[in-house]
Amino acid sequence: MTTTSPGYDALLVLSFGGPEEPAHVRPFLENVTRGRGVPPERLDAVVEHYMHFGGVSPINALNRDIIAAIETELAAAGIELPIYFGNRNWHPMVEDTVAQMASDGVERALVFPTSAWGGYSGCRQYHEDVARARDAAGDGAPDLVKIRQYYDHPAMIAAFADAISAARESLPEEHRQTARVVFTAHSIPSAADANAGPPEDGGHLYSRQVAEASRLVAAASGIDDFDLVWQSRSGPPQVPWLEPDICDHLESLSRDGVDAVVVCPIGFVSDHLEVVWDLDTEAKDKARELNMAFARAATPGTDARFAQMVVELVREHIAGADERGRGTVPRYGSTLNGSRCAFRCCEQPARPTRAGAAT
Repeated sequence: MTTTSPGYDALLVLSFGGPEEPAHVRPFLENVTRGRGVPPERLDAVVEHYMHFGGVSPINALNRDIIAAIETELAAAGIELPIYFGNRNWHPMVEDTVAQMASDGVERALVFPTSAWGGYSGCRQYHEDVARARDAAGDGAPDLVKIRQYYDHPAMIAAFADAISAARESLPEEHRQTARVVFTAHSIPSAADANAGPPEDGGHLYSRQVAEASRLVAAASGIDDFDLVWQSRSGPPQVPWLEPDICDHLESLSRDGVDAVVVCPIGFVSDHLEVVWDLDTEAKDKARELNMAFARAATPGTDARFAQMVVELVREHIAGADERGRGTVPRYGSTLNGSRCAFRCCEQPARPTRAGAAT
């Protein structure tokens, strides 16, 4: 039997956005970097990354696949909840989507962000996206409630663990047991990480959550020793970011005699451009240069358990389902257990006058 969802009229899937044809690439990057003083030559370099893939980011198509899977899981759970799709930086823009929701009579909706993490870019900026879109929609804007951080949800941990096993099996047989497992996530400025989380929690919430997720996945995979590194740095060299970088780390491993790696993109839910370029292209090329066997674990967005997790997160709000998570590092944003986003949580530190571009 299908039922409506008490207190909620819809689910908004909110993401970063990406270009879907070559003419979109430069305007998209200008949206991403607006107000950040990014030098034109940096944008030119990132444009070339996109052109390597025909000027198309996979992210929108992957999100549409995730939405289709969530729709199937909602129907199987008997939950009647239409899904809308909006982005921060490219069409469908969240402002347009929220305006459509208002026109459709949506009064209150849940928001699922395609980021599992705390921190400014991973959490607070999604709250800002929601506020900006509601302001643009005016008096008829629906109330929008962001779903909590889910970095340690058992379904996502299990999906990553199975992906590591599959990646290991793809290596030549002689490397499968000895391959070094390397977790990687998007680097951010060290100052932004220091500000991540409520001030009373001590900061560094993003890097702590990433480290804890890596530990949980490693434990589920039967791995005792692993590395955590970072990728996709885009800022000027004088600004400290989380290190080491994945390619630098591969060189270090090679010097230590490591001849095979399994790289797990723990910080990403989908194989978007920063996975297929930074890992499948640059890191893979670096491993080849070092004569190192290389396998990359899949992200969880295409795993059936990911959509099931989203429905479970929805049920926390509509049916009072228990909040599941395996980590010891706090997660914020829940409306159930009192760990709502706090005052001054994940504030963005002042930007340098010439910051780098995100990809």
